[in-house]
Amino acid sequence: MDRFTSTTVIPDAFQGARDDISMQFSIIWDQIKAPLIVPLLRLAVGICLIMSLMLFVERVYLGVVILLVKLLGRKPEKRYKWEPIKDDVELGNSAYPMVLVQIPMYNEREVYQLSIGAACGLSWPSDRIIIQVLDDSTDPTIKDMVELECQRWASKGINIKYETRDNRNGYKAGALKEGMKKSYVKHCDYVAIFDADFQPEPDFLWRTVPFLAYNPELALVQARWKFVNSDECLMTRMQEMSLDYHFTVEQEVGSSTYAFFGFNGTAGVWRISALNEAGGWKDRTTVEDMDLAVRASLKGWKFVYIGGLKVKNELPSTLKAYRYQQHRWSCGPANLFRKMLMEIVKNKKVTSWKKVHVIYSFFLVRKIVAHIVTFIFYCVVMPATVLVPEVEVPKWGSVYIPSIITILNAVGTPRSLHLMVFWILFENVMSLHRTKGTFIGLLEAGRVNEWIVTEKLGDALKIKATKAPRKPRFRFGERLLLLELGTGAYLFFCGCYDLAFGKNHYFLYLFAQSIAFFIMGFGYVGTIVPHS
Repeated sequence: MDRFTSTTVIPDAFQGARDDISMQFSIIWDQIKAPLIVPLLRLAVGICLIMSLMLFVERVYLGVVILLVKLLGRKPEKRYKWEPIKDDVELGNSAYPMVLVQIPMYNEREVYQLSIGAACGLSWPSDRIIIQVLDDSTDPTIKDMVELECQRWASKGINIKYETRDNRNGYKAGALKEGMKKSYVKHCDYVAIFDADFQPEPDFLWRTVPFLAYNPELALVQARWKFVNSDECLMTRMQEMSLDYHFTVEQEVGSSTYAFFGFNGTAGVWRISALNEAGGWKDRTTVEDMDLAVRASLKGWKFVYIGGLKVKNELPSTLKAYRYQQHRWSCGPANLFRKMLMEIVKNKKVTSWKKVHVIYSFFLVRKIVAHIVTFIFYCVVMPATVLVPEVEVPKWGSVYIPSIITILNAVGTPRSLHLMVFWILFENVMSLHRTKGTFIGLLEAGRVNEWIVTEKLGDALKIKATKAPRKPRFRFGERLLLLELGTGAYLFFCGCYDLAFGKNHYFLYLFAQSIAFFIMGFGYVGTIVPHS
């Protein structure tokens, strides 16, 4: 009898302790909610709504301008002089500008042959082009393979130079800077740059160089990227949607209005005199391409974007590689904005309108606000209003504005409109990493200059496609990101609360978004192949 009594008393004691803890927590929550939580949450909602309006106005402006550009037919060939470079009987090949083609690479085992082969296949007078392979590889085997490939093309009569360094100072910017110091570069007029996974078509120079040859005010001709592995998995399709908008709208509008946009770091041709006047390559941030573009623009140089000229390249096909890339692409611009803000403000060579465009539209809204509002508002603040019903988000801020922004973003890739819901969830998850990178860049924190080369697979993609798909191995250090899983748990809790007690009816979105965070946290998104 005593044993029976003791076994019933112990559970009752535990239940009583749990009730006491719950009651104490409820009392503390009630005491701090009205004077502290509600005002802070209302302030956060207000700030997020302002940022949402900034992003909304920017997206609508870009949409209107690109529509006018298409309707008015403002093609680059109509805005600038362009005609084929003609043979000159007296001058011979010297009538053609001297072109340097730079290919920076680092341990590119899978793609070095593709890029070198494509560069050596460019159609241009053989005595007016130099192929420069800048190999920073640390793997001796890969270095030997790249050098042998260069020697193979040299034996075919191609003017190709294999250049190495004894250090990796400045990473890509450092390699490009060293390459420009070579004595033979002094005779070159223009420099075309291709990353190791880029494969230009043979007519690339014939379509780009005339813009620079006949328009002395132009410093840069930028081509569009064409993704060879966009159908590999769901993650690459999501990347394609985001980058297609960048090229179809942002680059096109920048080129058509202010003759300014961010250099994409590859698939472009620079006027060497403009590059030198701007100060050359600098390694102060992880976005040396954007840094050079902004400095050249402040010197009064103009850029042109050729949307009809596409260069094949590869999207990151692993979640790990994509995370590293997005960290660099979000941290670098924020850090560059911090470093160049006063330089832009004090500049006297460009108009005030262009300075406003660069500071407000190019940097503040697109590179900072867009990342922060996506994560803070839609993944933190809005779910928090479920727990604090005294704070409401107006429907125009929670439904109408994000819906219009999403539709405007999706028009760049019509074939993927049926994947829009997945894209929203994917972008919200990645906004966590982009927001983290943005704050690291603005505050110049520890990882501000972290540079990890994006892994490329090249022909390995074809081999990979023929093999049976493997389940990704669970690795705590790589796959299990506590931020993603923690955010997913927070969203799931808010969804459960909204379903049980709330009135906001966000629970479907909250559940879907929490699942997306869990999937990305464990790294399974790269194994899902979408149906076209």
